[in-house]
Amino acid sequence: MPELITIGETMAVMAPRESGPLRYVSDYRLRMAGAESNLAIGMAKLGHSAGWISRLGNDEMGEFVLNAVRAEGVDCSCVRRDPDHRTGLMLKELSAGETRVYYYRENSAASHLSPADLSEAAFRSAKLLHLTGITPVLSDSCEKTVLAAAELARRLGVPMSFDPNIRRKLWKNRDYTPLLRALLLSSQIALLGIDEAEALLGTSSVEVIVTTLLRAGVVYAAVKDGAKGAYVANRERIVRIPPFPCKVVDPVGAGDAFNAGFLSGILEGRDLETCGRMGGIAGAMATQNTGDIEGIPSRAQLDEKLAGSKEIYR
Repeated sequence: MPELITIGETMAVMAPRESGPLRYVSDYRLRMAGAESNLAIGMAKLGHSAGWISRLGNDEMGEFVLNAVRAEGVDCSCVRRDPDHRTGLMLKELSAGETRVYYYRENSAASHLSPADLSEAAFRSAKLLHLTGITPVLSDSCEKTVLAAAELARRLGVPMSFDPNIRRKLWKNRDYTPLLRALLLSSQIALLGIDEAEALLGTSSVEVIVTTLLRAGVVYAAVKDGAKGAYVANRERIVRIPPFPCKVVDPVGAGDAFNAGFLSGILEGRDLETCGRMGGIAGAMATQNTGDIEGIPSRAQLDEKLAGSKEIYR
């Protein structure tokens, strides 16, 4: 059974081959995107087993997503096909180095996830549950599913990692701040950005963020600060992780890759600084390709960068 379990929606993505307003774009590539499946794929690339729980439509886009995630080595045995609802869709728009997204995911198959989709057998053998703040805001049933997963993990003694991954476009008329704050403070591994800490904890001070999290019972914390690097902490110390040199092509997916590297280090019993460096390297390398998962490094590539060596291409 997988070491890590994660739960959430993965969409088919129409990615333009050129920049500019979509009204002028006629050529697209079909890809996929989902924070949780990105994380699962990252873990698989780094040599750890990961299982993904979700729902997909019984349609061609669902078939595409399922095949793509499964091909990356992720256990998809807990993914259900929904004959009544479609697979979610997302369109990307590229402009001046920025990425804008348009969601077509309302009433999607994954928005109908329910606590009945959770496999207690998978949880019993897992070493880690990873959740994000995206899934619980998709629908009432998704919120119940995430809360049920957190409770099941707590009851079975499975540590939980949580990334708020705030997506205000999905919040509509409800403020999900209290829910995401509660999930963050009940996790054993907290993974968040400086801006998310400001929104959920009311501060951008790394020291205050870390102190607040550790007092709540968090064991490991990673505070990501984009191109400035990150800070990682446990109950003994705070370590600054400088940005790993890279040539940014597309920053989307960097946070998920960082999470995969950091969680891999924790599962391997690495020291705090090494865990942070693994996250920083994976996150940086993910930005050097377009797409959410294409740039996530293999284990060999990560180890090479961790050791400070350079690959010879010719």
